[in-house]
Amino acid sequence: MRGPMSERFASPADLEACRRAIRGGSKSFYAASLLLPSGVRADAYALYGFCRRADDAVDDGRNPGAACIDLSRRLDAIYAGRPGPDPVDRAFADLVEARAIPRALPGALIEGFVWDAQGRRFDTIGDVRAYGARVAGTVGVMMTLVMGVRDPHALARASDLGVAMQLTNIARDVGEDARAGRLYLPRQWMEEAGLDPDAFLAAPCFSPQLAQVIARVLDEADRLYERARPGVALLPSGCRAAIHAASRIYRDIGGQIRRAGFDSVTRRAATSKRRKLALAAAGLLDAAGAGRQDAGGPLAETRFLVQAVPPAPPRAPDLAWWRLGEHWGRMFEILHALEQREQAALRQSMASRQRRG
Repeated sequence: MRGPMSERFASPADLEACRRAIRGGSKSFYAASLLLPSGVRADAYALYGFCRRADDAVDDGRNPGAACIDLSRRLDAIYAGRPGPDPVDRAFADLVEARAIPRALPGALIEGFVWDAQGRRFDTIGDVRAYGARVAGTVGVMMTLVMGVRDPHALARASDLGVAMQLTNIARDVGEDARAGRLYLPRQWMEEAGLDPDAFLAAPCFSPQLAQVIARVLDEADRLYERARPGVALLPSGCRAAIHAASRIYRDIGGQIRRAGFDSVTRRAATSKRRKLALAAAGLLDAAGAGRQDAGGPLAETRFLVQAVPPAPPRAPDLAWWRLGEHWGRMFEILHALEQREQAALRQSMASRQRRG
């Protein structure tokens, strides 16, 4: 490892590439990230940039298994202080040293991708939570380290939130995943509802029985969102609004699925920009509220993530939540930009119709 005065690997252009990755890859996370303090936000982009690039390498490649092997080699090079030419690798190399992120965490993320490449079966909800721990709980724990917090209770609640968000993803993408030959719903729950999982994969279609399974997945997600809430109070004050906002925005996707009758086969739930801004505003109010009692230890499926993090270095200096004026000002700037973009798109659409007429 390099010394504390070592030069950074990443250039400003590399960090901008990470910012573009989150803006294009996850509008929900990008909207919530705008409430983070600037220094934490830049590190969050580096974290997301690597995770996004790794996910795309596995999903978009012709050989997912080979992509996972390559990712593991890239991770070895990053932790050896010799990141490859990819901008996100350089940014992530700076991040893992600055925030003392154990290799076991991004290693577990890659293990989740290996499970995908192997076509792993998920028979029980515990199996699904174990998958969520790897592909999303890892990100929650690493994000907590980015914010300078290493308290085991905070890490446990962060992993809860990551798994909850992954369950929301699974409920949202049932049809899309099935058409790609992937099934993340618990097979046991499908069989209890009277569904044949393999028959569903062969011909994905919505049914009342499938709605029952998706409803159960969302109920489990809601349970974990509630478990995660007390952990936000353990984060630096200036970071809490962003995490509350991310939780609200993602949880709202589940609400939309419910309002659509749990049909995630013929439609895909999405949250409008204005709705995200409203939920982000609610996150600001959540951050100003009192904390709740902690929900206890980690899930059995996420315990290994918490245990992977040593207790040092110390927590970063706290950031005052009452600097709400800065947050509100930033949100109004975002709203103004979105309104201008929507108005421009409307004018372009009207001009196009007039030309066709």
